[in-house]
Amino acid sequence: MTRVPVFTDDPGWHGQRLKEAFATRGYEAIFVSIKDCFLSLTVDSAGVVIPGFNALPKLVFVRGVPGGTLQQVIARLDVLHGLEMLGVKVYNSGRAIERTVDKAMTSLMLHHKGIPTPDTWICESRHQAQAIISREISNDSPLVIKPLFGSQGNGVRLLKIDDRLPVPMEAYVDGLYYLQRYIDSGEGTWHDHRVFVIRGKAIGAMVRYGASWVNNVALGGQCEAVPHEGEMAALAEAAASAVDIDYCGVDIIRDRHGKLFVLEVNSIPAWKGLQSVLEVDVAQALVDDCLGMLA
Repeated sequence: MTRVPVFTDDPGWHGQRLKEAFATRGYEAIFVSIKDCFLSLTVDSAGVVIPGFNALPKLVFVRGVPGGTLQQVIARLDVLHGLEMLGVKVYNSGRAIERTVDKAMTSLMLHHKGIPTPDTWICESRHQAQAIISREISNDSPLVIKPLFGSQGNGVRLLKIDDRLPVPMEAYVDGLYYLQRYIDSGEGTWHDHRVFVIRGKAIGAMVRYGASWVNNVALGGQCEAVPHEGEMAALAEAAASAVDIDYCGVDIIRDRHGKLFVLEVNSIPAWKGLQSVLEVDVAQALVDDCLGMLA
């Protein structure tokens, strides 16, 4: 049975579903931490070493790139770039992960392509951040502050009038202010949408209802399937195209006036909540698309 590395530090439910999906197609998924991979630049080495593999595989599935220092994260992405340089198919690519793990770059690319997103500001200066916050809030426009790197709603905070401005040493600021205009999806009926896109095509979608304005499933959001077609699907597909990615979860919110905005594009998306309301097997769809890269 051909062995395929799945880069993850925590296989969990998602890893098990991928393992089963690969087995269905005659492949064995081997879980490997990208932290244990390394570059070996000698005359008798291919250049990248994956523990447990004597020779480089034809493809790898990226399920997780853990955080760390800037140098550690760069080195882990170098492993993905190196594999691609050596002809290994990487799903998602290192470049796609770089674009989307960095919320600022994602926002910039979406804005450049004309994809509707909330008004956003990214700056290091506390003075600049305070001026932006004061101006927006005085115009009755609350702002959301987010960590540049983060997921599942962790560290996200809503700023309103008279709120204290986070200081640079706070973990979710970390010396950088990523500010985004708050989109009100309906006071007391907060919700947003997750659309799952594979190879440029929406394969499933859900609405997430939250007990507060943060609707992530990891924070208690409730899921309900919605049609993955029409305006919302087209917007998700356009967002995926804008960042040039194999597969992703696109977070979309509809404001009280009916306008849609893309909030985020997730290159290592969870789909447990989505799977609970879908008939299509998301893991199998991912694996089939991944293996299709070998054709």
